[in-house]
Amino acid sequence: MHAEFERQSMKRLLWGGLALVVLMFSCKGKQAEGVADDAPVDSVDSVVQDTVPVDTMEQLITETPMPRAADELFDDFLFNFAANRKLQMERVAFPLPTIKGRDTVRVGREKWQMERFFMHQDFYTVLFDNEQQMELVRDTSVSEAVVEKVYFNTGAVLQYRFKRLKGAWMLLEQRTEPIAANRNASFLEFYHHFVTDSLYQAESLGETVQFVGPDPDDDFAQMEGILTPDTWPAFAPELPDRMIYNIVYGRPSAPSDKKIFVMRGIANGLELEMTFRQQDGRWYLVKLVN
Repeated sequence: MHAEFERQSMKRLLWGGLALVVLMFSCKGKQAEGVADDAPVDSVDSVVQDTVPVDTMEQLITETPMPRAADELFDDFLFNFAANRKLQMERVAFPLPTIKGRDTVRVGREKWQMERFFMHQDFYTVLFDNEQQMELVRDTSVSEAVVEKVYFNTGAVLQYRFKRLKGAWMLLEQRTEPIAANRNASFLEFYHHFVTDSLYQAESLGETVQFVGPDPDDDFAQMEGILTPDTWPAFAPELPDRMIYNIVYGRPSAPSDKKIFVMRGIANGLELEMTFRQQDGRWYLVKLVN
């Protein structure tokens, strides 16, 4: 019970700090948005750096030591890792193997650059194969995880491999691989086409697309129904098209003919869930929960 209280307290601090940062910089526009999206992944040294200042948030997190309970769930640890420079330096296994193809470079502490992951934006994305896999997010027995940055402009996936050793999460390896070699390659190639081609998007709707979401005529009501190609444009969500994140919790499972694309907001309450199924080699959207 005490550990759960500590974990929830840290979450409130994290979300509060993130909300404060969003409020502070929202008036400055989105001049840094997309910097990480377009950054090339041409070599093992091309670590993408976020440019939105987060000193205020980092100070908030750094001044409050991470409770031991935050190491129980990977998500809790990851937000601390991305926001706390001191903690990050303690949780990277230096010299860190950085692998691309057959080449391996070991990055020392003095050359490491702070990795903030999705802290520079107001959302992050995750891919799941099924509803059971989604429960791993809250499974304290999970002891390994991979954070992936999927760059559609370069066709590369930058992976950060973590493992919990003696109760503490550690970053053990950084690896770059082509999207074509990723276990989600088929869906990722489809997804990029889906979000960049409105005609293809309409053609990729299932025979029936279940919908659960806010009623456009009543801000306080939910509605359920079936979306058709005619009604789809009114409900189609805005999706990232240059770079997305994925988090693999535990050991990767075998490729699946089902994908659940989840987009979660950071300090803004956003929660979007899209279910796709593969039929005869083609992916189709079958459910949207907004």
